[in-house]
Amino acid sequence: MRVDKLLWYVRLAATRSFAHDWALEGHMRLNGRRIERPSAAVRPGDVLVLPTRSGVKVIEVLSLPTRRGPAAEAQACYRVLEPGVEQFDEPSARTDA
Repeated sequence: MRVDKLLWYVRLAATRSFAHDWALEGHMRLNGRRIERPSAAVRPGDVLVLPTRSGVKVIEVLSLPTRRGPAAEAQACYRVLEPGVEQFDEPSARTDA
């Protein structure tokens, strides 16, 4: 799925044209690489770093939406990651001493 379409579907952009222009600015990162075109392909498991007015938002794409549905449906397609904090799936992976 195109990154501009994904951002619009998951309601991180108010309009698709805004999402298109947002991607063209070149400040987004997809899996650590800079995005310079709105047609960049996004797949489940990808990590997007998005500049926002209030800072930086890091999200992991969990699934690709099929439509621009209600907010609850859109939010189920991604999870917000904390920038600079490692994410662990299993509690045993932590190294607390």
